[in-house]
Amino acid sequence: MEKRKVAIPLVCHGHSRPVVDLFYSPVTPDGFFLISASKDASPMLRNGETGDWIGTFEGHKGAVWSCCLDTNALRAASGSADFSAKIWDALTGDELHSFEHKHIVRTCAFSEDTHLLLTGGVEKMLRIFNLNRPDAPPREVDKSPGSIRTVAWLHSDQTILSSCTDIGGVRLWDVRSGNIVQTLETKSPVTSAEVSQDGRYITTADGSSVKFWDANHFGLVKSYNMPCTVESASLEPKFGNRFIAGGEDLWVHVFDFHSGEQITCNKGHHGPVHCVRFSPMGKSYASGSEDGTIRIWQTSPATADENEATGANGAAGKVKVGANEAARKIEGFHISKDGPNEG
Repeated sequence: MEKRKVAIPLVCHGHSRPVVDLFYSPVTPDGFFLISASKDASPMLRNGETGDWIGTFEGHKGAVWSCCLDTNALRAASGSADFSAKIWDALTGDELHSFEHKHIVRTCAFSEDTHLLLTGGVEKMLRIFNLNRPDAPPREVDKSPGSIRTVAWLHSDQTILSSCTDIGGVRLWDVRSGNIVQTLETKSPVTSAEVSQDGRYITTADGSSVKFWDANHFGLVKSYNMPCTVESASLEPKFGNRFIAGGEDLWVHVFDFHSGEQITCNKGHHGPVHCVRFSPMGKSYASGSEDGTIRIWQTSPATADENEATGANGAAGKVKVGANEAARKIEGFHISKDGPNEG
């Protein structure tokens, strides 16, 4: 009888509370990186290929709901329940600037050209901060119909996307005029919105379904009902032939983009999955959970009968090649602890 293949993820410990957001950098000369946001108030930076911990950004005084890296992975940003968004040096871990808000910051995003930071949250207001003039007041767009859950840039920073915590739909804003130019209609609030790497699609998760929208003409391309309530979804960036979704049933589901058929289902988390993201090359994907762990799964998974190649940290031998890519970042990081807690 053929041995059943079981996906063996890399399990990344360190956060002491639920992991609520994940973000992969593009591929840089030093490799690619993964940043995680957690209710423990301490975003963490990792080697995106191996999952190895690089450093922790320390300074927030409340849950961190959102995190991102700029195009070159030189700076990080985070949005927090302490009413602030912070910019960090991703090479040293130093806080570069803190932007004060009047309520919880739920989401943040660097512009593609890296000069601007977009934030949104409970205030129902989009703010655009000029990172070349961080002390200048931000541009404020206050026409959001509800508390803001997600934001993203598209169309070479000419358009902003946002969704609300308690109202369905995705709003598309013209940056120059500050007006809503289009609304992508969904029945339930959109908890995850991702612009594909090639700029063709917007992937949304709205609880009961995952939808794919044409990012240029805004038509609905595909809509698939999910087997459980999902909180996050991500499209494979290289071939666009599969997507992942995670939510209440603790599993990370992989689906065929063209048919909606489930390809595989990854079990391992001990709490609901709050966020899933594909790595920039599409060779692996990460999931973050209520259980406080991040799991990195291989798209063509390492399997239980290939475990001879697995090292002490759970990384398959072929994965270890990238371990030195982050050396510059690790050497410069001001690590104030012995490493992340193994808990």
